[in-house]
Amino acid sequence: METKIRKINTGKKIFVTRPAVPPLDKYMTYLEDIWKSRWLTNNSKYHQLFEKALCEYLGIKYCSLVVNGTQALLLALKVLSISGEVITTPFSFVATTHSLGWSGLIPVFCDIEEETLNIDADRIESMITPKTTAILPVHVFGTPCNIEKIEKIAKSHRLKVIYDAACAFGVTMNGTSILDKGDLSILSFHATKVFNSVEGGAVITGDENMKKHVDSLKNFGIADEITVTATGINGKMNELQAAFGLLQLEGIEEEIYKRKKIAELYHEKLSGSKGIRCLRYPSGIKPNYSYFPVMIDQEKFGQSRDEIYHALRSFQIYARRYYYPLISHCPAYRDLPSSTPENLPVAEKAAREILCLPIYGELSDHEVERICDIILNRAMNDVD
Repeated sequence: METKIRKINTGKKIFVTRPAVPPLDKYMTYLEDIWKSRWLTNNSKYHQLFEKALCEYLGIKYCSLVVNGTQALLLALKVLSISGEVITTPFSFVATTHSLGWSGLIPVFCDIEEETLNIDADRIESMITPKTTAILPVHVFGTPCNIEKIEKIAKSHRLKVIYDAACAFGVTMNGTSILDKGDLSILSFHATKVFNSVEGGAVITGDENMKKHVDSLKNFGIADEITVTATGINGKMNELQAAFGLLQLEGIEEEIYKRKKIAELYHEKLSGSKGIRCLRYPSGIKPNYSYFPVMIDQEKFGQSRDEIYHALRSFQIYARRYYYPLISHCPAYRDLPSSTPENLPVAEKAAREILCLPIYGELSDHEVERICDIILNRAMNDVD
């Protein structure tokens, strides 16, 4: 099927995600308070308030705020003394695997499930070697992994589990948070996430001593003014980020509700189209609608994912090919035995077909319908 789409100047760009902006007057009040206190970082007032508010909202025991999600991953690996090989997914943002490389660890890539795009728990056990010490799964697009099976495997083989929950803020399964699973979970509060503090992240734990350990390591391992007890790093979240995040938390439910309505409209417009598969959440999951991914099967749809991607860009609609290319294709990892395409057939296919469509609270129904019209090649009609 040949794509013939007339370019129309929309006057604005539409991105895959767009951060919500908290009330400026209230944020300025917080900034004035921070400035008057002369305490801009290092576990000050808004840092403590933000941690407490997050624990209450997410239904978790402890969280340690850090400067970003990558730092959260690095700290989680450090605090658990992970070594050797770590089984993970190639279908994620590169930070997941980069955290292993920076920690001197060897990633072992496991293929993914076709339905959820999460790590295929049925394949994990076959990848375990005497050097394996941990599993690093990702809740891709906020959809929970097969937690029950992963935990069972980890327990059987005495492996640690760190869940990369960067996209899973507020997601629950059967009414409870998925963040209290495994040994640790990490969150990202990057500006592109459904919840953000501009930059930021957190390490989630149910153990008070573990939290204290993370808190020590994120502050250089400093115990007091003259005592350094561990090889730490500077991973602290500052007061400006914490204040921004605290305000964002006030509007998160409204943002998620708006995204839910947008996701429902996308489903209505696209689900019946041959060759387009909209990913759905498993039963019992309360999602956060952080992304709206679709799979485009070129053979059935008649156009490739990349053709649709470029067609949308011609209208200043900036969808994203998350996650393409696979991490296993990166120069740092492509020579690993587990990186061969033969080992990752489902992930390879997903990377060719995935497209995340714009979704954020202020996206209008008209814009969603227009995006769908372009995808379905109806743009030869008037879609303004």
